[in-house]
Amino acid sequence: MSDPFDGTERSLGQLVASATAEMSALVHDEIALAKAELREDVKRGAIGSGAAIAAAVVLLFSLPMLSFALAYAINTWTGGHNGNGGWNLVWCFLLSFAFNVIVAGLLGAIAVAKFKKVKPPQKSIASAKQTAAIMQNVKPHPRPEGVPAAEVTMAKAQSVARSSV
Repeated sequence: MSDPFDGTERSLGQLVASATAEMSALVHDEIALAKAELREDVKRGAIGSGAAIAAAVVLLFSLPMLSFALAYAINTWTGGHNGNGGWNLVWCFLLSFAFNVIVAGLLGAIAVAKFKKVKPPQKSIASAKQTAAIMQNVKPHPRPEGVPAAEVTMAKAQSVARSSV
């Protein structure tokens, strides 16, 4: 019969300790991997958000040019390009402004409709309520009266230590 401590066979306590250490290392590695992936995703998201904000600012500053172009196009379309007068530029600019207000109103209505469809996560809320209901009904293991919790915990730890040797 071989010696149980010569490296070929290990005791149950050694196996449990080894498995616990390996599981702990695995969990730590998984957490590190998740953090690295999240860090990369956040970095990409921040760069994308910055680019989107820059594009929105450029678009916002280009809207007056679009309004001018639309007003002059209306003036030209009504005959202002050939010296016949056409519509007064004031009316052309007002029509351009009205067009922009209508587009903004339509986009705002679409946004409101989409925001009204946003609902809280029903499944998550139901699961949390169910877990809370279960946890309220759970009763702790009874302890012998007059014995502090620390002594009960130590007694359990000593019995587990004895059984694993």
